Amino acid sequence: MRASAPAPRERPTPVPRAGSVPGGAPTGVQSVERALDVLEALAVAGRPLGISEVAAVTGLADGTAHRLLRTLVSRGYARQGAGRRYALGTRLLGLADGARRALVSGARPLLERLVVLSGETANLAVLEGDSVVYVAQAPSAHRLRLFAEVGRHVPAHSTAVGKVLLGGMPDADVSALVARTGLAARTPHTLTDAGRLLASVTSVRRQGYAVDDGEEELGVRCIAVPVHDGDVLVAAVSVSGPAARVPAMPSADLLAGLHEVAAAFASTGP
Repeated sequence: MRASAPAPRERPTPVPRAGSVPGGAPTGVQSVERALDVLEALAVAGRPLGISEVAAVTGLADGTAHRLLRTLVSRGYARQGAGRRYALGTRLLGLADGARRALVSGARPLLERLVVLSGETANLAVLEGDSVVYVAQAPSAHRLRLFAEVGRHVPAHSTAVGKVLLGGMPDADVSALVARTGLAARTPHTLTDAGRLLASVTSVRRQGYAVDDGEEELGVRCIAVPVHDGDVLVAAVSVSGPAARVPAMPSADLLAGLHEVAAAFASTGP
């Protein structure tokens, strides 16, 4: 039996420089920008990269990429594995926690503004791994109200906040997440077809909001919009309540209030 040749390794996609002007020179400190380019390349790849791969993605010389990686490894922001391949380091976890605390620290008064506007429970959620986690909440004053416990993890495909957060990812990454997690039917209304989910996420990107119409819990409706930090989607803010009180087609006033609060999060966040 002939041994088959190993499949060629997929070449990482180059990542844009966040601190550059299109067609122009970098706008910040070059060494810092290069180090951040390396970290972003490792994050986008989703697998360990060799020095030449990092260099190809970032446009750096192999020697420059090697020196930057060596420094990042020494500080714990990258780690070196087998075959001199590199991945993100665990020290970044502390930075992520700090960024989340900064985002959440001013959440309560902003969410309370949404409660006053909508009369319903307001939530702030982020993507953690392959699922969505609620990180802050302000409850409705109604006796019958909805609670999404802070710290609770829910699937992305069955929630409005999840579909908003999926909208911040390329379609290929959404498909990869679906392949890992599946599309469990949480209720009879849950989207369980990958094609329909991708179409829904595309619509969410275009219209700027998402609706969960009994897809996570029967009788519950949720409206969510994205929170951006610059060009990066970092969180989703939502209102949720009984379907009898929350319209499937949100009013212009409700959407304006949601987007206003999302913009306030962006201005006070990390």
